[in-house]
Amino acid sequence: MMFAKRPLPFGGILLALIAGAAMLAAGSSIWLTMGVVALWLGTLWLTTPEPQVIDARVDAGEVSRDAIHETIEPVGLPLLLLDGNRVVEANAAARSALGEHILGQDARIALRHPEAVRLVDMADGASVSVPGFTGPRSLWQLTRRGLSGQRWIIELSDRTGESDVSRAHTDFVANASHELRTPLAAVIGYAETLGDADAPTDAETRNRFVGIIDREARRMLSLVEDLMTLSHVEAEKHERPTETIDLAQLAARVVAEVSSLKGKERVVLAAAEPETMVRAEPAQLEQLLRNLIDNALKYGSDDQPVAVSVSRTGDGRAGLLVADRGPGIPAHHLPHLTRRFYRTDPGRSRASGGTGLGLAIVKHIVERHGGTLDITSVVNQGTEVAVLLPLQRQNAAVSPVVKT
Repeated sequence: MMFAKRPLPFGGILLALIAGAAMLAAGSSIWLTMGVVALWLGTLWLTTPEPQVIDARVDAGEVSRDAIHETIEPVGLPLLLLDGNRVVEANAAARSALGEHILGQDARIALRHPEAVRLVDMADGASVSVPGFTGPRSLWQLTRRGLSGQRWIIELSDRTGESDVSRAHTDFVANASHELRTPLAAVIGYAETLGDADAPTDAETRNRFVGIIDREARRMLSLVEDLMTLSHVEAEKHERPTETIDLAQLAARVVAEVSSLKGKERVVLAAAEPETMVRAEPAQLEQLLRNLIDNALKYGSDDQPVAVSVSRTGDGRAGLLVADRGPGIPAHHLPHLTRRFYRTDPGRSRASGGTGLGLAIVKHIVERHGGTLDITSVVNQGTEVAVLLPLQRQNAAVSPVVKT
């Protein structure tokens, strides 16, 4: 008995290879991609019908459309299939990014952006970067891939995250350089003046210059230390702490140490529920609390207490609250307080020795510990900073809280 020779499903093979390339571009491992493509090709061969059946389905226009839809629909990379200039298929990722309405549209209408529309008339393999493609701060890369005849595919890669990281790094370097340049210029200027043969020789002037150099040098040291701390915390933010400590015990010790210093006697422990257990890195939580207390001392009223309290909430979390009674913070500043180098009053902050990184460090420590940070303020009444952390079970092994 003679079996009809099955034709090779070239269209399906091509689509399988394109899907494999899309999986690699989306970050899938090469072994997983090869396995999926091999399984796909085997399935295509086994399920290819006899030539006469294929002819009937091609005449009905079913094979290419169904196969293409099944091929590209689950791919995470947004893909558009065009016949000429018309969008005949779009996978779920593409419809999510551009909208359901793009199916059947002219590509120049579906893509909208002038830079993206240029791709319609470009050669196979061409690529364009399109800022603002899906939003004001978005950045996408679109690549044209030719198929057969008038059919071709557009791959859409979202580069917004990479762009944001690059922009953040650039802003960070620029801000850090600016913050260091000012005190460094003061140190160099006054040092050169003292070394000048014509410099003032009276002790009062020289002592004033030396005092300025000392203050600015310490300001630079504080900034460098905060930058190193922030870098260290960010590097560990995906590693959850493993020690269990008593937050009330830690808060009581820190408050006792701070309030014993001259000028900081007004820091008080308002309340502390015992055995408020949290999973934490003690040194980082101590730094978090010290940063919050320092901010409250700097920006609160000099004659009003800074109150620290620890409590357990009804939803299974531990609450750490630092409150001051001072001038407060206008509402429009609140969403930006944890940004690096952000200051509500730059002059006052620098005069008090602030680096503008304290709350940024606090935010990253809270994130590493799986908690939330909430800042509320009322002008002329004061500011409250609340940190909520997940409570640990009472029978967990407790690590001693030691000063580092």
